[in-house]
Amino acid sequence: MSKEDSTQESRSGDDAELAEFGYRPELKRTLGNFHTFAAGISYISILTGTFQLFYFGYANGGPAYWWSWPIVFGGQFMVALCFAELAARYPVAGSVYNWAKKVGNPHIGWLAGWMMLLASVVSIAAVALAYQLTLPQISSSFQFIGDGTGPYDVATNAVALAAVLILFTTLVNAFGVKLMATINTAGVFLELIATVVLIVLFAVHIVRGPQVVTHTAGAGHGQPFGYLSAFLVASLASAYVMYGFDTAASLGEESLDPTRGAPRAIIRAIVASFVLGGLILLLALMSVSSLTGKRLSTDGLQYVVLDVLGPTAGKAMLWCVCVLIAVTVCALAVHTAAIRLAFAMSRDNNLPASSVLGRVSPRFRTPVVPAVVIGVLALAILVVNIRQPQIFTVVTSIGIIMIYLAYLLVTGPMLVARLRGKWQPAGEGKFSLGRWGLPVNIIAVLWGGAMTLNLIWPRAAVYNAAAPYHWYLRWGAVLFIGVIAGGGFAYYWFVQRYRTGVLAEHAAQPAPSDDSVALEEVTTP
Repeated sequence: MSKEDSTQESRSGDDAELAEFGYRPELKRTLGNFHTFAAGISYISILTGTFQLFYFGYANGGPAYWWSWPIVFGGQFMVALCFAELAARYPVAGSVYNWAKKVGNPHIGWLAGWMMLLASVVSIAAVALAYQLTLPQISSSFQFIGDGTGPYDVATNAVALAAVLILFTTLVNAFGVKLMATINTAGVFLELIATVVLIVLFAVHIVRGPQVVTHTAGAGHGQPFGYLSAFLVASLASAYVMYGFDTAASLGEESLDPTRGAPRAIIRAIVASFVLGGLILLLALMSVSSLTGKRLSTDGLQYVVLDVLGPTAGKAMLWCVCVLIAVTVCALAVHTAAIRLAFAMSRDNNLPASSVLGRVSPRFRTPVVPAVVIGVLALAILVVNIRQPQIFTVVTSIGIIMIYLAYLLVTGPMLVARLRGKWQPAGEGKFSLGRWGLPVNIIAVLWGGAMTLNLIWPRAAVYNAAAPYHWYLRWGAVLFIGVIAGGGFAYYWFVQRYRTGVLAEHAAQPAPSDDSVALEEVTTP
């Protein structure tokens, strides 16, 4: 059998699996294993997350905040293992939405999709804001609005820079998955190389040993539970980074052999992110000239790069690694995942104007309208917060909380299905946790609940760290999530559940019966 025939046979098998869910194949299957791995690792984007949030972790927990990285990995790895098992069983677009629907019920599925979709839109805005944390350090000319000293200069300029990035990701996604995958894969390949180079450069400049991660720098002094209180806040810097690995499965309808490729991509993405990110954070602490510099708590890893490598090499590394590559492909991956989720919900008639949002462009074989709508909504979030100096942590926190809740709406029902004996993993030869499934699932649920509580806790250090101080800022996450979750639950129960169902234009064609086949043979001349 030729390679072309083998690929065609694989596509036919993948499409047959899709038909079991009631959908006809509409998206173009062109993505290989590295494409899906690249989508998962670019969504996590260790360089974007660590460079964007190192200052927050260090300011609240000192060098010892590093321990939050392996702890968060351990919890999220349990979630990723559950997702890998689901990806082998259900290789469909809108992973979290469809998984929650299958292991739970349509109501849970809709709520998970609703939370994940809104979180994805917020995350696009939050990731795009990372330009502001790096570009002005490369050159003051990137501070277009004011000189950075005014009360609203930084936040307003951040919105302007982010808008450019969101426009780019919207256009790329509108022109089809192949273009997106090409840019994303190239970007991830260069990002991985640059990450290794950065690790090596940090390693050859170390000035202290790894025992640095045992120092707390006085964090937690005067707090009710001492350093534990400080560490729980600082751990959010790691929790904000290690998510999005489900993106590899969300591209299942555009991948070849997704039941085998997606589980491997999920696991590889989170493990690679953990190893590389952990080394960057550790070696940064070991190589920076001083641990007492104030800029560690304000400028973060950007300052470390400039301090260790010098202004010329440091700026070159920031430009290549953190801007043109990491942040850009991260925003692109988040936007891509959001589009697939919107498409998956729309073909089930689960969003307003579903027939329009679920339409696939016959030319580009991709949902174009969701790409534009999601881009506009992300821009709207930025505009609403344009004069909010605390825009970085507030926007990021709310988005991450909704993602952790959406994950819980998958792992929770999955655990219930296991306990009731209703969970059936994929067939022989495909990823399965076997007898480890139950303990892994239990840990994933406990971890998800604990970290969600830690994320949403109304701490001033997270939600209202600087003036002006208002109660509604400190409780903003609780209020916002309450409205989104409660309102979404009520909307589905009273309105949406009566409309849910696969739209005719997306429904799988019924297989011909034996009688119809026989009749066709008789009547065919």
